[in-house]
Amino acid sequence: MKPRTFFLRDDLRQAWLGKDVFALLADLQGEIFRDKEGRRTLRFNIGDQSYFLKYHAGIGWAEIIKNLLQLRMPIISARNEWQAILKLHQLGIGTMQLAGFGERGWNPAKTASFVITDELTDTMSLEHLGAQWQQSPPDFQSKQALLRKLAEVSRDMHQAGINHRDYYLCHFLLDKSFADSNSFEQDTPLYLIDLHRTQQRRSVPERWLVKDLGSLLFSAHEVKLTSRDFYRFIQIYSGLSLRDALDKQGGFWRKVEKRADALLAKWHKQQAR
Repeated sequence: MKPRTFFLRDDLRQAWLGKDVFALLADLQGEIFRDKEGRRTLRFNIGDQSYFLKYHAGIGWAEIIKNLLQLRMPIISARNEWQAILKLHQLGIGTMQLAGFGERGWNPAKTASFVITDELTDTMSLEHLGAQWQQSPPDFQSKQALLRKLAEVSRDMHQAGINHRDYYLCHFLLDKSFADSNSFEQDTPLYLIDLHRTQQRRSVPERWLVKDLGSLLFSAHEVKLTSRDFYRFIQIYSGLSLRDALDKQGGFWRKVEKRADALLAKWHKQQAR
């Protein structure tokens, strides 16, 4: 069956020359991180290079119907992820580096697809950095630089019509060398990952903006953000003065806070069990 979409970078093309790549990836061995609902995520090596593979074998009509009945859009292909990666690169937002992607088949329940990225090595998540900052608080400049970076990434992504749907600090990675120094600068590389549930439209509906930003605010609850930090984020994200942002968008930002508070209450409830 001829692929509808297919790309391999030269290193992978040479390694798998003459092979049925879809069949090879369906049985590829490596360190498994996920293997259910028709999706496999694993790390594998070719020579000294490490890669991550997400392979979708088709989730079946039962899973598609179950998702639709739950008012959830089913993830039937790796296409979401590679399109998001390509778009983020166009926007200058740090993310994974594509090494390959492909899709074949027209039946949505049986579509085979994959995305391969280079492994991001020697990194740590912002969630772990936040935990580190609780023990060893950063200097003022580092905190402000990270706050600005997150606001700018959020703004640029949303203005381009992309919402993440799992927009938490744990899905931002940075090089461990910066974490070791306990510092962050405006040009410190930051990588947004876990893009398989992203959505792209001409513009993002408000409820999805609230979901992304509320999730991000919730995930920073242990960092002990101040009201001034939150207001600074609002200014950068909105591009308005604080007075104008609160006057014109006050209702929106209250919804963001309400979403974050609801997630925090749920988290406390789970911790108490």
